[in-house]
Amino acid sequence: MVDVMDTDEEATGDAENRDEEVTAEEPIHDEVVDAVEIHEEEVKEDDDDCEGLVSDIVSIVEFLDQINGYRRTQQKECFNLVRRLKILVPFLDEIRGFESPSCKHFLNRLRKVFLAAKKLLETCSNGSKIYMALDGETMMTRFHSIYEKLNRVLVKAPFDELMISGDAKDEIDSLCKQLKKAKRRTDTQDIELAVDMMVVFSKTDPRNADSAIIERLAKKLELQTIDDLKTETIAIQSLIQDKGGLNIETKQHIIELLNKFKKLQGLEATDILYQPVINKAITKSTSLILPHEFLCPITLEIMLDPVIIATGQTYEKESIQKWFDAGHKTCPKTRQELDHLSLAPNFALKNLIMQWCEKNNFKIPEKEVSPDSQNEQKDEVSLLVEALSSSQLEEQRRSVKQMRLLARENPENRVLIANAGAIPLLVQLLSYPDSGIQENAVTTLLNLSIDEVNKKLISNEGAIPNIIEILENGNREARENSAAALFSLSMLDENKVTIGLSNGIPPLVDLLQHGTLRGKKDALTALFNLSLNSANKGRAIDAGIVQPLLNLLKDKNLGMIDEALSILLLLASHPEGRQAIGQLSFIETLVEFIRQGTPKNKECATSVLLELGSNNSSFILAALQFGVYEYLVEITTSGTNRAQRKANALIQLISKSEQI
Repeated sequence: MVDVMDTDEEATGDAENRDEEVTAEEPIHDEVVDAVEIHEEEVKEDDDDCEGLVSDIVSIVEFLDQINGYRRTQQKECFNLVRRLKILVPFLDEIRGFESPSCKHFLNRLRKVFLAAKKLLETCSNGSKIYMALDGETMMTRFHSIYEKLNRVLVKAPFDELMISGDAKDEIDSLCKQLKKAKRRTDTQDIELAVDMMVVFSKTDPRNADSAIIERLAKKLELQTIDDLKTETIAIQSLIQDKGGLNIETKQHIIELLNKFKKLQGLEATDILYQPVINKAITKSTSLILPHEFLCPITLEIMLDPVIIATGQTYEKESIQKWFDAGHKTCPKTRQELDHLSLAPNFALKNLIMQWCEKNNFKIPEKEVSPDSQNEQKDEVSLLVEALSSSQLEEQRRSVKQMRLLARENPENRVLIANAGAIPLLVQLLSYPDSGIQENAVTTLLNLSIDEVNKKLISNEGAIPNIIEILENGNREARENSAAALFSLSMLDENKVTIGLSNGIPPLVDLLQHGTLRGKKDALTALFNLSLNSANKGRAIDAGIVQPLLNLLKDKNLGMIDEALSILLLLASHPEGRQAIGQLSFIETLVEFIRQGTPKNKECATSVLLELGSNNSSFILAALQFGVYEYLVEITTSGTNRAQRKANALIQLISKSEQI
């Protein structure tokens, strides 16, 4: 994903990016102390001599240097911590063999810190990925606590007595400066990850069940395979057992997201709070118990041909088919009315059952072999594609709606549908004089466009002008999904140009101005992506984008301040954009965000002011009238990394303008 707060860097993006928001970072307070902190007066001296203590510490470093597979959410900080600990190895080698009470005291304290660091890094390698993403602030606090303790130990080291070389002393002094800076810094988090986590846990946001967002989270957290999910389940169970202090809401959030990831892989959702913790060391059990997710909810027997129905529940194919044949149109487990009675093979669960049976020497009851499930799925898709060109309106409606659902379910379906030749027919249906068919067709194309190859197929079929037509004249949901589809397609640079030339920007601006909250967000993400293209900046300005963006800055409840500022940053690089947004009231608004906004607000507003001021010193003078200088000085020590960079650059710019 492109970091929408800094267009200095290359723009990149995942295929499925949609409904992005920017959420603020909360500062981490220095007074928060990690639970493993060792106070100086409480340190208990070990019996080891200095030589043994040095060997222990170096061994810890060597062990940490071999750890890999850190959780992506803490990966950068883990590598930084290991790198800083390794800086001390040459110093330790210099004092190896030096014996004195003060040296031993110092090394004991140092080893305590290294052991705390080891514990933290092992957690980041083996702990629950979901928990560490959900509670990233706590994890960062633990890193900062390690930095604080290490710095405190080093500044009290008996350097005069140890008589180390000047180079070693310089290295330690430099390290202490790094540690102080690291302790003050609040790194910019993965905005997309934070927003997606917020969305899926929201009880009111209609996107909380959006499969594209859930798939993106699974990819970000590397929880896309059965084995990954099994390991994560064990980690969560251990976490809940070890951390009795986890509140109920946090536990529920973790379990809910795990079950959503399981559902993507065709696994049945479970409440692991009431399952025993699995011991990784146990390879065989004296009493073999079938995992309950392997059992059909109807027969309670192991499933040989598991299939998924419309509610996402999995059943043995023969059992659920008998249920349907008896006239039922509900899910036996949830009692929900079903939108359709189609059955989707659950290949992931079937493979997992086979692997488990083989590993545990469990003899599967013999049954008549069913036809190849994958061929059945292909046949179903082929029938739906054929029905798209039916002369019967109801048949077309049914088939395009069913295809929309299939395209939403999983990546395999998107490939199957595209390979069956559905995309040209769906593009034709975009101009069909039926609002329901239009809505389902554009939404199906949106779901299919998550796949990179499909993006090109859709645009090559000439879908963009038709999608823009629906964006202008379709019903509410169709307009919103059209905006989302344009965002997805605009991941390809050539499509940014096509959308701009096809007059797609004015209806997006209109949706931004008059749409629902969901519509505004869809339009905003599409307009940001399109404005990465230079020519589209002028088109957006001509379409009147500035006023809707300024309106978003006034309403904090909409939660789109940072996104609006991000687009304004792009527009500020355009002469017409600077003229349109560089009014005195806007400069005052920027300064207000710099003064008391969230860390991300400050970062964005500082970036916009820097872009404006770099091209016209009058903007700098106006900002100075509103007291911006002292706020910038504060950001240079307490802001995010990027905010500090921008604030320092802006202060230098102010100095130059004063000299002139």
